[in-house]
Amino acid sequence: MAKAYDVPADVLISRLAATLKAENIGKPEWASYVKTGSHAVRPPQDREWWYTRCASVFRKIYLHGPIGVNDLRIDYGGNKAVGYAFSHHRDAGGAIIRNAIQELEKLGYVEKVQGKGRVVTHAGMKKLDRLASEILDELAVQNPLLKIYS
Repeated sequence: MAKAYDVPADVLISRLAATLKAENIGKPEWASYVKTGSHAVRPPQDREWWYTRCASVFRKIYLHGPIGVNDLRIDYGGNKAVGYAFSHHRDAGGAIIRNAIQELEKLGYVEKVQGKGRVVTHAGMKKLDRLASEILDELAVQNPLLKIYS
């Protein structure tokens, strides 16, 4: 059985975002207007960015868990220009990440470990691994050399 790190991240995240949208993961009212952090100039242009971010957070917790909100803020942050000087790192907005994690917890895919951060539950691992196996099977049809990994 394939794991989430065996398939390309962009394919897994886009498929997982579609799955989470079909499962009616909650989207805050302010998601259409908010920037993703102080480093961003504008809000995301993609209307479905919330589901993509939730899927990406889900994958990061799977790969690096237990992981906390502050670590995720650093990962999703970016550089902001400061006049003529070198640019400086700014963390991403914490409310976006916290709300995404809370919605994943409501679906039962993520749980909190006291003092350490969030980890993926058994149901979450099962969902990601099955989705990764489906993606790897589809990729193996295009490239027969990938069949040894499934």
